Parts: sequence; structure tokens; C-alpha cells
Amino acid sequence: MNIEIWSDIMCPFCYIGKHHFEAALAQMAEKDAVNVIWKSFQLDPGLDRDRTYASTYQYLAERKGLSVAQAKEMTAGVADAGRQAGLSLNFERTVIANTRDAHRLTHLAQDHGLASAMEETLFRAHFTDGEDVADHDTLLALGKKAGLDEKAVASMLESERYAADVTADIDEARQLGIRGVPFFVVDRKYAISGAQPPEAFLQTLEKAFAEWRKDNPASPFEVTSGPSCTPDGNCN
Repeated sequence: MNIEIWSDIMCPFCYIGKHHFEAALAQMAEKDAVNVIWKSFQLDPGLDRDRTYASTYQYLAERKGLSVAQAKEMTAGVADAGRQAGLSLNFERTVIANTRDAHRLTHLAQDHGLASAMEETLFRAHFTDGEDVADHDTLLALGKKAGLDEKAVASMLESERYAADVTADIDEARQLGIRGVPFFVVDRKYAISGAQPPEAFLQTLEKAFAEWRKDNPASPFEVTSGPSCTPDGNCN
């Protein structure tokens, strides 16, 4: 069963939602039958890569028409939600950065079965460690940390590989009416918007999986059992 997740690295609720989702997925008996597909979404695609901000608070104040004090108050509540999920969101350290190349890196990781690990590494780098996830040297190190081949990451970053995939994901989100992230699409039948609690994820996942399993049985056969022998020597 496929679960598609539209997300952006600079979205704190995407980080929290990832952990809530994974907590729910861990409770599923047949979690190995679930295929997670990460999709790109940019909250601020027009962000100037050469523009620097004194702080996240300055960026939010300018973008949302707030005072710096109001921006600090707003992020304090988000940081508290992160702590409840076991995450450290250090808004005083976060570097405002265009996430386009970080999304390309996740696409590369997805081709190697490492997308979830790559997303976790990028989220932690941005929100906890205060690293610049637009910087190519930083992305090179993070890709290697997530398990990718260093040369493959360097080659990708030197090109425009996966740029079209990032754009396609964003266009698809628009076509599906996705206006905010995180957004989880389960088997193209159900959707979960936002960083819902683990129990909400689990309820939807189990419902969707039961329907999916009915159409995709573990064995393609209807078995009528009779006397047989197994490789371990048991015959009955």
C-alpha cells in the first residue's frame, strides 16, 4: 500500500507529523507492506537563495506582517509541540533557506530506498542543528550521513537532476487541492492533513490497509489444505 507525503523541510509541523505518522506505522503488524513515497512541496519557492535573514523571527515578521516579538511567541508554541513529539526545534538557530535542492536530494535518496532517512536528516539539520540546507557542501555531508554515495550526491548537486520531479510534485499537489503541508495521501483513497496525533494516523492507516489487503491478498491463491510435507521434515 502506498502512502504519499507532501512535505517541506522548512515546515516544523512536517517534522512533527513525520514522527506522529511513524509512531502509528510502527504499531501496524504488516507495516512492511507499506511503501512511503515522499513528495516535494515548497512553502516559499520564490525565496531568494542569496538573501540572508538575521533570524527566523525576522523572516516570519516580514512574511506574515508580525513584530519580531509576535514571531517569537508564535514559534514558542510550535517548539512546545515539537518537544511533546520528542523533537528539539531550535528556532533561534534555524537558517532560512530555499529548499529546492534539499528536495532534489530527497528524490535521489528515494531512488535508493533512503528517502525517510534523508528527510529525517534534513529536518534535524534544519530545526535542531541550525544548518543551511541550501548550501551544497552541507547537503553533500547530509546525503552521506543518510547513507547515500558521496559522488552520486555531488553529481546530482552539480546538475539539475530531479528539478523536474520537484516541480511535478508541486504541480500535482496543486491539482489535488493541497494548500498546506504536511499532507498524507493513503492508497489514493484517504487523506490526512496536518500533524495529526499518532492515534488519528493509526485509525486511517488500519482502515485503508484492511481495504487494500482485501484487494491484494498476501497469497494470490485460495488454498484448500491436505496432507503435505515441509522442508523441515514434518509430514502430516
